[in-house]
Amino acid sequence: MHHDIFNGDADGLCSVLQLRLANPIPDAVRITGTKRDTLLLAQVTQLHGSSITVFDISLDRNRDFLLQLLHQGNRIEYIDHHYAGEIPRSPLLTARIDPRPDTCTALLVNALVGGKYGKWAVCGAFGDNLHIPARRLAKELALSDDRVQQLQETGELLNYNSYGETVDDLHVAPLVLYAGLAQFDDPLDFFAQSPLLPRLRQGFQADLDLALQIKEHGLPGKNRVYFFPDAAWARRVSGVFANRKSTEKADAAHALVTSNRDGSWRISVRAPLCDCRDADTLCRKFPTGGGRAGAAGVTSLPHEMLDSFLTDFQRMYQ
Repeated sequence: MHHDIFNGDADGLCSVLQLRLANPIPDAVRITGTKRDTLLLAQVTQLHGSSITVFDISLDRNRDFLLQLLHQGNRIEYIDHHYAGEIPRSPLLTARIDPRPDTCTALLVNALVGGKYGKWAVCGAFGDNLHIPARRLAKELALSDDRVQQLQETGELLNYNSYGETVDDLHVAPLVLYAGLAQFDDPLDFFAQSPLLPRLRQGFQADLDLALQIKEHGLPGKNRVYFFPDAAWARRVSGVFANRKSTEKADAAHALVTSNRDGSWRISVRAPLCDCRDADTLCRKFPTGGGRAGAAGVTSLPHEMLDSFLTDFQRMYQ
């Protein structure tokens, strides 16, 4: 039996949607989670001799599980844009990995399927805050400004829904959201017809209203840091809030620091849009850190390491 394993954010959802529209596998087992549930291969280590497609989760974070699955005779296609480190050599592994900061997994899948479902790729790119590549592809598709705006809102709302400490924080569980999305070949039809989108829009606006009341934490220099409380709304809106702030001030790096229930910190980092580098390098220096060059995070930073993180953050983006 085939398994599709994918990040529950906009990029992951829009990636698997494209590939399964182009190459349907109706009985595939689907495994996903919140945006920060990146160790998803750990859930399938019992598989032997199966086929697996992985979308939009870090190979480096899942390396040990991947090696085990290859050793057990599983044939794996791995499509991703996060830092991967050394890619294992195996005749059972097909790796389509591109960590450049101006691409995402949905754009990689768009190329793989010959652009057949490009509007989903536009949604995925907007969800990953890649506005320039998203608009470039939208122009190739000859989409009107109104249509582009609808795809942007769809991508951003899908991404918004992926942030949470657990699935219970989310408005819609990622597997439920995938099932709702998969009813539509075209995301513009999802935008116009699905009852899920108004639900996400309403939740997003309520959360954003609360987020906009948070004041910037005073740091010297151009970079900006925001502290959010231990609350479901704060965890949900953190990624989109960070993306909006980075777009608002493109020459600055941004860090959003949210309290976890266990006293640790959940951190989202956005590199300056005009110097889109090393967010993943910074976050990988700390336990549970990872991501990509333009946007990365730390899932559970020990409380006592926060000052060290902020010092390195400032030093990285002087």
